[in-house]
Amino acid sequence: MNESTVTSHRQYTGQVPGSDLVGVLGLIPQKAPRILVVDDEKEIADLVELCLVHEFFEVVKFYEPRAALTCALDEPLDLALLDVMMPGIDGFELCKSIRQRRTYPIIMLTAKDDETNKVVGLTLGADDYITKPFRALELVARVRAQLRRAQDYNNGGETEGSPEAPAGKRLNALLFSGIVLDANKHLCRLNERELNLTPREFDLLWCLGTRRGDVVSPQEIFEAVWQEEYLPTSANTIMVHIRHLREKLDEAGGNGCIKTVWGVGYKIDAQ
Repeated sequence: MNESTVTSHRQYTGQVPGSDLVGVLGLIPQKAPRILVVDDEKEIADLVELCLVHEFFEVVKFYEPRAALTCALDEPLDLALLDVMMPGIDGFELCKSIRQRRTYPIIMLTAKDDETNKVVGLTLGADDYITKPFRALELVARVRAQLRRAQDYNNGGETEGSPEAPAGKRLNALLFSGIVLDANKHLCRLNERELNLTPREFDLLWCLGTRRGDVVSPQEIFEAVWQEEYLPTSANTIMVHIRHLREKLDEAGGNGCIKTVWGVGYKIDAQ
């Protein structure tokens, strides 16, 4: 199927509990977040759509990844949910193409316990992953968390979800190792070159930058940046994002400013 389906709570015709009452009471938000859903398994794509529409999201749904690519690059979107295993263009390639031009959050749908797929997706720029089979509540919670982080990023700001500076004081800008971080604009420059960081990468660099000179443990990083409970697999997630961030910094002449202290954590030297 090459045509997309766009569905909002107002437009949806399925039997969703309470949907008629919600419409009558006028509780539908003025501008619902617009979510791209791409999965070649019709049943899963339709289930994801149902879960999101029930929570007042607008859904743009594709069963065919090639048809979704133009929408992903050119249409106004707030988040993308991509299946990994698809014919033609798989989710990894689609994620990579999106990340080259767009910075909205990307969540990958992966097979259960497939750690390799998770690491590859994060390396290519995905922000999170959900394993199949998934619970509707988990899906919605992860979507909301990524949208909230992206909103904080775009608003520049001083919100509870952003990593805090030392002594509880929120700084507006950091300068270290030739890097300039502007929290209000969420802008990163290195050697006068603007870097295209994802919201997660910016928060990670901010977290290390505010504590430069100190070794920051993976648990401290994860709880500050991801705002989630630290699990044994969280260290791999951090490692992938650190590697991706290092590649962008080194390409602009960062010269390995993020250092690994084996068995302890990561640090940026005080300067």
